[in-house]
Amino acid sequence: MLTLAFNRFHNHSLPVVRRVTVATDLLTFVASLATLVILIVLAGFDNDTDSSKILIKSIRYINLWFVVNILFNYIFNFKSIFKEKRRFRLFLDILLLLTLLPAIYPHPAHPWFPWLEKIIYSNYFSGTIITVYAVVYFCSYIVSILGRRVNPSVIMGVSFMFFIILGSFLLMMPKCTVSGISYIDSLFISTSAVSITGLCPIDISTTFTPLGLLILAILIQIGGLGILTFTSLFALFFTGNTSVYSQIMVRDMVFTRTMSSLLPTLLYIMVFTLVIEIIGAVAIFLSVHDTLGMGVRDELIFSAFHSLTAFMNAGFSNIEGGLSNPMLIHSNQSIYIIASILILAGGIGFPILVNFKTIIGSYLRRLTNHITGIMKYHYPTHIYDINTKIVLWSTLIIVIVSSGLFLLFEYNNSLRGMTTYEKIVQSVFNSFVPRSSGFSSVSPTSFTNVTIIMMVVLMWIGGASQSTAGGIKVNTFAAILINLKSIITGHKDVTVFRRRIAVESVRRANAVVTLSIISFAVYAMIIVGLEPGLPVKDLLYETASALFTVGSSLGITGDLSDASKIILCTAMFLGRVGLLSLLMGFAYKLKSGQVTYPTGSIIIN
Repeated sequence: MLTLAFNRFHNHSLPVVRRVTVATDLLTFVASLATLVILIVLAGFDNDTDSSKILIKSIRYINLWFVVNILFNYIFNFKSIFKEKRRFRLFLDILLLLTLLPAIYPHPAHPWFPWLEKIIYSNYFSGTIITVYAVVYFCSYIVSILGRRVNPSVIMGVSFMFFIILGSFLLMMPKCTVSGISYIDSLFISTSAVSITGLCPIDISTTFTPLGLLILAILIQIGGLGILTFTSLFALFFTGNTSVYSQIMVRDMVFTRTMSSLLPTLLYIMVFTLVIEIIGAVAIFLSVHDTLGMGVRDELIFSAFHSLTAFMNAGFSNIEGGLSNPMLIHSNQSIYIIASILILAGGIGFPILVNFKTIIGSYLRRLTNHITGIMKYHYPTHIYDINTKIVLWSTLIIVIVSSGLFLLFEYNNSLRGMTTYEKIVQSVFNSFVPRSSGFSSVSPTSFTNVTIIMMVVLMWIGGASQSTAGGIKVNTFAAILINLKSIITGHKDVTVFRRRIAVESVRRANAVVTLSIISFAVYAMIIVGLEPGLPVKDLLYETASALFTVGSSLGITGDLSDASKIILCTAMFLGRVGLLSLLMGFAYKLKSGQVTYPTGSIIIN
């Protein structure tokens, strides 16, 4: 009878339960955000004893609210919870309930399991569980917003803006800097980090503490992989609670073909990124060990930071002079080879990495079947995606041509005094960096004018689509050249590798190129107008570096006015998010029904 009565009460109160659930979810999201903010304050500020006690007490109250939310959902929404089969979420809920055990049941004098008692009654245990719960709930709520059919371009832009503003405040925390930093500079560096640009108006090595470098590294990692990748991975892996629409959106973002392979693809991207960064850090450490006059701890920080910024194509450096430091430039050059490989791996694009996974899996299956004698597996005819072929060939041609031209233009200029081997390595490295990474091994101020023009062109081209690189992207550049070839040769279709390129792709490429030229012209005029006392060449180079998220500079970043820095912040933001994507996102609801009008020709000559 009690069960029947409860079910009857539950069915009649469903509308009220839904409204309360929405309210509690929102409050829990706010509580999760508050938890993360409090933890940041505890870590980044010099709090006195009373302030720390108040903050810790606030976390305990938030923890109590988490428990109330859990109990409410299990009482009134238990069917949906068990239907979703969120195993990790159930496990996390149990662990969070255990954090109340010390308050309900005092420390036992004779515990049954001493080792378990030490864990459960430890402040580290409760702090870790509360933090993990806050992060998971925060990510789950963000991804649930995607299910409301908000345009992904708008969400991506807002998320990047949120982390830029958050990062600007985090970098100003007393424990993050040696002697403080202005807000404009902090905003500029945060924007440069999230947009993985690398422009910096101050010296990173003398301004930030290890905590500041850690926050900077986190901003770079978030900016490189994208906040949607992180939140989607957390929501899918830890809760499994995402809408079909949000999964489709993330699937298109990471370029996976099926919904079932979405989570494995996200895990593959994250694991691949971490593995490459770790391998790169180890390789850099071995190449610089006992050569920079640092202790082992500083060498580890240097190696990890540069591996991250190289793979993410960010271009930040925590050593005086960056990669143009005399102790590096006159070394065995191995660090430049390692950095070039990392820059290439990061700038090649996540769709290419996903295709590589398919290619390697296919070859491994062929090898296994050949060894076992089983030939029942149906091999796909085209395992190399057309996007992969275009990016690999275009990148190879651009690297060879730009390396050769740099060696030719700078052989007796900025490369004077180096051995032939050093000149070749520096030429290859400097053909990679202007396409997005922004590192400087040879000061751009010593380049010839023709080299600077080539650098700006390479900035404009950038790396591959959906990668950590900037520019209009290699895919776009290749598409417009292939389209140009088809027009010149009189072909109706745009073809490459015995495949037709979709008309929509060609139109989008033309739109990206047009917007990039217009944006550069507008930003260049604004910056030149704001800085009449600085050389025009330097300002144009700085504008291109910001808009195409490169990070290379002719040394005027620190001399810019606050107004110019804010303008360049918007340029870096648009360069990372994509002006075309933002415009399409805001114009999404303005599309009317398709109407076919009479065809007319205009004179193009």
